[in-house]
Amino acid sequence: MPAVLTAVLSAAPGEMQLVHRALARDGDAFRTIIKTHNQRLYRIARGVVRNDSEAEDIVQEAYLKAFAHLDAFRGDSSLATWLSRIVINEALGRLRKRRRTVAMPENPQAEIIRFPLHPSDDPERTMAQRQILQLVEQATDSLPDVYRTVFVARVIEGLSIEETADLLGVRPQTVKTRLHRARALVRKALDDQIGPVLLDAFPFAGRPCERLTSAVMRRLGLES
Repeated sequence: MPAVLTAVLSAAPGEMQLVHRALARDGDAFRTIIKTHNQRLYRIARGVVRNDSEAEDIVQEAYLKAFAHLDAFRGDSSLATWLSRIVINEALGRLRKRRRTVAMPENPQAEIIRFPLHPSDDPERTMAQRQILQLVEQATDSLPDVYRTVFVARVIEGLSIEETADLLGVRPQTVKTRLHRARALVRKALDDQIGPVLLDAFPFAGRPCERLTSAVMRRLGLES
């Protein structure tokens, strides 16, 4: 592996200091690690199991396993990658166990991740944004497991090809192939559903409409 890439994937000095503090039972170090990685780990777990509460449970279990074996972290990869591997293994283990104990329905009613929206005084636009996000979430949930994990890591979490390959234990070319297929499947799912949503795109009603109407009326001298 090239030296530059190794530097990117290896733990930074600050991470190793944080790990050493955690090994010394420094509560603030544990809290910092958890808060720093919570969102990535949750979304990776959620991308695998497609269930909000189970994803939270997976992340909690992963943290406990990671902290119990923190002395095994040598900094060969970043702490985020190391933790993500543990989450992926825990999530895939849950998925295998679930499949052994109960038949998966063809179209499971997966819970939707409520991505935060920017606060707005425009409820119509907020609703349109949420509709788009829901379609993306549903399209992601519909992906087969092998493609969904790559899509979540690479597109949603923004990991590089190399980081994703390292995380999943596959070759970079495999990541590229799966990602290409995942994107094609997501595009098709969105193409099939986006038409009705586009009818509500760029809404101009409610408060914005009232605000513009009042401004024009005032300029016309018809409203004080």
